[in-house]
Amino acid sequence: MTDTAPQPARRKRRSPGEILDRILEAAGREFEENGYSGATTAAIARRADVTEAQIFRQFASKAELFREAIFQPLNRHFSQFHARNLANATDAEPARELAHRYIDELQDFMGEHSRMLMSLIAANAYSPGAAEQIGEVEGLNAYFARGTAIMAGRTGDEPAVPPELMVRVSFAAVLACVMFKDWLFPAGIASDEAIRKAIADFTIDGISANGQIEGD
Repeated sequence: MTDTAPQPARRKRRSPGEILDRILEAAGREFEENGYSGATTAAIARRADVTEAQIFRQFASKAELFREAIFQPLNRHFSQFHARNLANATDAEPARELAHRYIDELQDFMGEHSRMLMSLIAANAYSPGAAEQIGEVEGLNAYFARGTAIMAGRTGDEPAVPPELMVRVSFAAVLACVMFKDWLFPAGIASDEAIRKAIADFTIDGISANGQIEGD
């Protein structure tokens, strides 16, 4: 009787959908950890346990993969954030209280998706071709459109700063404070609660330069 060595179990064949999910998940992690320039399709393939050939059968370029792994999910998150805040807004809520709540939630949102946002920011700065659709983030555009309309309704015919600029500058201020929090606010300078309140108050008072936000 001849002993035979056990044969390794044959791996279950993956469906195209499963392969795509693995690639997108691995790509998202790789781009978040190493940025667009530092990420490679070889590293993504190793993370996903697929071949580079399988990646390029799904995506024509690394830029296309970046847009699907980072840009599209972020766009979806922004759209959900915007829709949720529209649903939660009430006419009875004092304007300043509403603004504080909105900016607090915006800080939470940015913190939750900081890696994804940083990947998009870095790609836009250093690899413009990868993030050429950054201006088409529908959720973010909806946020800007709503903010512009609200500000325009509170300002005169000649505001100090055009509402469409003010809403973007305000967003950028909150984004910078959240994304670079560890650098801007060293340990011991203030509590997290105080920092969050300062960001909200500064943003609201800056917006008030165009038209007072009542309801203190």
